Amino acid sequence: MDAREADYAQFVRARTHALLRSAYLLTGDQHLAEDLVQEALARTHRAWLRLEKPENAEAYARKIMYHAQVSLWRRPKVAEVLPGELVSEPAGDDEAEAAVQRLTLRRALLALTARQRAVIVLRFFEDHTEAEAAQLLGVSVSTVKTQTGRALERLRALVPDLGVLTSEKHR
Repeated sequence: MDAREADYAQFVRARTHALLRSAYLLTGDQHLAEDLVQEALARTHRAWLRLEKPENAEAYARKIMYHAQVSLWRRPKVAEVLPGELVSEPAGDDEAEAAVQRLTLRRALLALTARQRAVIVLRFFEDHTEAEAAQLLGVSVSTVKTQTGRALERLRALVPDLGVLTSEKHR
């Protein structure tokens, strides 16, 4: 294995978990997230020799993920149905409360459109600016602002007791 291949292998070992976390937030599904990361890593490997610096690899892989997710918006939609309802009152245990909140937030994120979910992930989970999110998604800043507003409005309606969504930080 030459040095460039060793660098790529090190990159995969070091950054796959972080890429999977972002992909899961983008897709809302573990299997789709794994597919998205696999596609991004495969494309990154094909471009590895063209990358000027190995430090740019993660940004390159993330951009591939975002663009691949955007391309899914253009495909015909299939309705998702989640069976059952979540219990609104947890048993009182802190761990149980946290699990219920995670499941509630996951369900609320899945209720958003793919575009809205991508904007929320970029803006609030990965802390990108509106301009950065627009560039990564290949849309205008006004589209990011509009989608963010609509997504937050929808999330507030779906999960009114989640205080995180009423934060003034990202308004």
